[in-house]
Amino acid sequence: MGDWRTDPAFAMCRALADGADLASFAGGAFDVRALVAGIRPETQRGFPLDAVPWGNFPHGDDAREAVHQLYTGDSPARHATGVLGGLCANDSRAAAALAVPFLIPIATDTHHPHRADALGALSAPARARHFGVASREELLLHRTDPRRHAQDDYDDYGVEVTGYPAGWSVAAARAAITAEIPTLLPLLDDPDRTIRIDAAYALATAADPDQVRTAFATRLATERDALVRAALLLAAAETTRAHTHPPTVSWIRGRWQDRTQAPEVRMAAAIGWLCLTDEPAPESLHHTFDALATVQLAHAMDALPWMTAAAGSGEPGLLRCVRRMLHPEEPEPDDDPWAVLL
Repeated sequence: MGDWRTDPAFAMCRALADGADLASFAGGAFDVRALVAGIRPETQRGFPLDAVPWGNFPHGDDAREAVHQLYTGDSPARHATGVLGGLCANDSRAAAALAVPFLIPIATDTHHPHRADALGALSAPARARHFGVASREELLLHRTDPRRHAQDDYDDYGVEVTGYPAGWSVAAARAAITAEIPTLLPLLDDPDRTIRIDAAYALATAADPDQVRTAFATRLATERDALVRAALLLAAAETTRAHTHPPTVSWIRGRWQDRTQAPEVRMAAAIGWLCLTDEPAPESLHHTFDALATVQLAHAMDALPWMTAAAGSGEPGLLRCVRRMLHPEEPEPDDDPWAVLL
């Protein structure tokens, strides 16, 4: 992807490392939050990609080319989403955040052949350092409020591998998703189960809790697919993790206590509830996990992006969450990056 030290933003990153005040760069040419906010609807839907200064950010040209490939279908979608996902996985997500406003029109175009790929990729930069995280304290956690002071983002998230403030990237991506909530909400009713799941995953990062929380509950009332119901509960929990709402905490608790609910739903609700409370896990919850958290169910729930992100060392996400949340004192298994491929 080239040498990131040749990107213009490196001068800012170097200045920050030398003690410069982050706030002095807020709103400037290297503030991805300001640039994303300035991308008008007619720009993102018209796809004049060169109107955006991709080159201001590490690997920006790679991100631009990935968006172009998704839009035109010039190369396999997996390659393009792999580039964007790779930037986030490598903790260099500023340019991926800049791509979010352009991914949304692709994702919401019911006739576009790569809509599912775009939707699956667009919320990755809106979450920081979440891969392999499965503890009560960190799963579903958002640290960044787009309205907060620039230094708060810096302190909460620190810097990306390039030295760029990670909180700015996360805030920019979340703001882009929040601005397009009305466009994304209809995807919760899409005929394709994967689209509904990924729409919930994306909307869970929006900084408008009341609107999306209501949408999740409304869709849950009519949703028949157990995995989508589980996704809606995890999305509601993630939104509530960022914006406390006691009635939702109680509502989610009721879902794991309800024996008429499908196992996927009860497990998702139990995990969501554990992330929303400091209460010790009651004995009844331990029994619920013992009865339902099987290897078979864990593999079925791998279809949920929260569980995919929580997985690690060949351990499925559901089982990793159960272990980390109920038995945090247990040592981590050997971290073998190739285990999942064996």
